[in-house]
Order: sequence, then structure tokens, then C-alpha cells
Amino acid sequence: MAANLVLDEAALKKAPEEVFDVLEKLGEGSYGSVFKARHKDTQSILAVKQVPLENDLQDIIKEISMIKECDSPFIVKYYGSYFKDTDLWIIMEFCGAGSVADVMRLRRKVLEEPEIACILQHALKGLSYLHSKLKIHRDIKAGNILLNHEGVAKLADFGVAGQLSDAMAKRNTVIGTPFWMAPEVIQEIGYDVKADIWSLGITAIEMAEGRPPYAEIHPMRAIFMIPTKPPPTLSEKDKFSESFNDFLAKCLKKNPAERPTAAELLEHPFIKNAPPISVLSKVMTEALALIAEKGLNPDDDEDASGEAGTVIPGTTKSYVDAATLVDSGTMVTGDSGTMVMGEDGTMKLSSDGTYKPQFLSRFGKKGLSENVPSLEQLKALDLDQLKKSLESLDPAMEQEISEIKDRYEGKRRPILMAIDAKKAREMQAS
Repeated sequence: MAANLVLDEAALKKAPEEVFDVLEKLGEGSYGSVFKARHKDTQSILAVKQVPLENDLQDIIKEISMIKECDSPFIVKYYGSYFKDTDLWIIMEFCGAGSVADVMRLRRKVLEEPEIACILQHALKGLSYLHSKLKIHRDIKAGNILLNHEGVAKLADFGVAGQLSDAMAKRNTVIGTPFWMAPEVIQEIGYDVKADIWSLGITAIEMAEGRPPYAEIHPMRAIFMIPTKPPPTLSEKDKFSESFNDFLAKCLKKNPAERPTAAELLEHPFIKNAPPISVLSKVMTEALALIAEKGLNPDDDEDASGEAGTVIPGTTKSYVDAATLVDSGTMVTGDSGTMVMGEDGTMKLSSDGTYKPQFLSRFGKKGLSENVPSLEQLKALDLDQLKKSLESLDPAMEQEISEIKDRYEGKRRPILMAIDAKKAREMQAS
């Protein structure tokens, strides 16, 4: 069983291809690609996240340190890491059904209330554990809740998770995925573990309706609507139980102080009366059969990831990408002091008071021709924002050049260190 797998020091010193057989690619995730692999000695099936060292290493190291410290059946397990050429291999628990979003997309169906309750119960157990360790996930959504073959739901993708320290019990950086973000996160008024509770409420709506509230609205507009509009509810509340509606209302309190903790929500009737894991057996059977037939991300399955959101295609434009094994539609915080929306649906915001247009942070990461904002992106800005965009181009360029130099040095340093380490091992071996 992979759950009992231990990679000892000797195994971790070997080249990864001596320890694992890579079987197939599962999908693209945050920072890299995810593969299915087999541990040669035990035949255990694992997931391998291959991350190019050119990516933001600080964020990668943060993800590893976060998940390494966690030991819960409701959080994806971490086994170890390897350097291979210019990639970092992160060895993790394999969840054969992919994410909850994958399951809905593959089946082209939303989940029923009993199924939602069971998954939420598992997610809350994971959150309760995480919060007890003073950690915030900061990106809870259906795409980041994975299901193993038995149907156990596990929290995953800790690329933006944060540690709460005594000196910084409330954070003021915006980080997460736009449609799932809590109002206090967007407003930058400081937040704590209660931000995860809001995101879980939005995830519950996503599971019931196939997409989160505001999915048809441009993320730039949603960012302004979430803090100002009343808390979202199910579109057709009468079709759902009073208990489910009450659970959502408690999760989606605008004032975070009024939201229950994860431990308290485990006592809510909707969660406490959740059926056993067997309620997911039909869902799992269908999903695993479809994965065996088509794979997790079939290229020809256009309808299943259509324009209207996670599940159901339609005529309304949606800005929510169909989620993959590890979803990339995430907000991350950097040092540029701006909010930007990339071509992959990611957004970034921090508050140093400097305005830059949403496309500028992509300079230095890809060719300039790929960084020209689309007309659709520009239409989302008002006239003042467009003028400020124009005015800020030159100073923003100087700042970006400086950041590119810093990033280059940051990428170069660990590669040189890895080369030195390999040379040292070769000398010892000889």
C-alpha cells in the first residue's frame, strides 16, 4: 500500500528513475506536470509532480514544507523529493479519480446532496487538522479536493497555502482563486483560517450547480462584486434541503468572525448526518471507468469542459477553466505590487499602492508577443484604469527589468547548487 510507503535516505539519494517507473501523464498543474508512477520495490502507485527549476522556487519550497508537515488521511501525503536534470520531482500520494471537479466534468453531472455532504465532511476534517496546525490552505475549490479509489476526499495543491505565526495572525495579501475568494481577502483587511470556510461554501455551491457564483462574469469584475454584493446562495434554493441551505449561509457570512470554525461545522446537521463513503460508490465507479476509457483530460471531450463552467456547456461565457488534477487557476502573491490576470486565468495582487495593468506581470515569463492584452481584458477596465495603464508602462517596465534580473539569479543559484551536489556525489562514488 502506498499509504505505508517510506522513502529512506538511500532511496532519496538515488536517481529518481532508479526508484520509480513513470507510467503516464495525468495533467498540467500549478508549477509543473503531474505523472502517474510506480515505486519499483513495492509496486505502489504514486503521483509525481515534475517542476522545472526555472519556476518560482520559493513557492515550490513552501508547498513542499507545508505538505511535508501534514499527517492526515484527509490531506494528500508527501513522500519525498528528487532533483533530476533541471526538474524537481515531488513524490506524492496518488488519487486515482482526480479532483472533485474532474469527476463532475467527466460524468457531465453535478453531485447530489448526500454526495456533497460526504465530500464536505472529509474536506472539513482536513481543514480542521490544517487549522489546528495554524495553517491556511487559501485555495479551497473542487479542483483542489482529490478523490482516491475508495472515494476519500483529500485536500491538495498547497502551492499558495500559508502558515499563521503569532506575530502575523492575520494576513493582508490577496491569494487564492478569484471566484472562491472570501470578501476580506479581496479587501486586504487581514484574514485568517475563516477565509477557507468561505471558499468551502463556494465549493459546495460549485458541486451542486457545476460552477461557482459569478462564473459568467470576468474575474476583474467578480473581484469587485464579491465584497459588495450579498452572500451568494444556491440559484434554486427550494430544490435543496433546509439543512444544506443553512450550512451554506453559515459558511458564507460576510463577517468572518460570524463564520463557524471547521471543527464547529463538523457538528452541523448537514455534515454530522452525512452518509458513509459508500454513497460515492456509483460516482466513483462511473468516474474510474471514464478515466480508464478516456484518461483524466481527454483532448476530444470538448463538451465536458465547455464554456459554461466546470460541468455543463452552454451559451453563456464562463471564465472558469475546467479543472484538472491540480488546477492552475490560482491567485499568487509576488513582489510586484499589482493585480494581474494571466492568460491561464491566474490572478495576482499585493498592496504597495502601485497600479499596473493586469497584463504586465507576464513580461519576462513569456515572449512579449504573448503578453499583449486581449480586447476582452481591456474592456474589463474602466477609462481611468486604462489611462493609468498607459501612464504606468515606463516605470512598470523598469521595475519588471529589475525583477527579471532577480528571478534569473534565483533560478541560476539552485541549479548551480544541484550541479555542485551531483559532482560531489560522483567524486565520493569514485
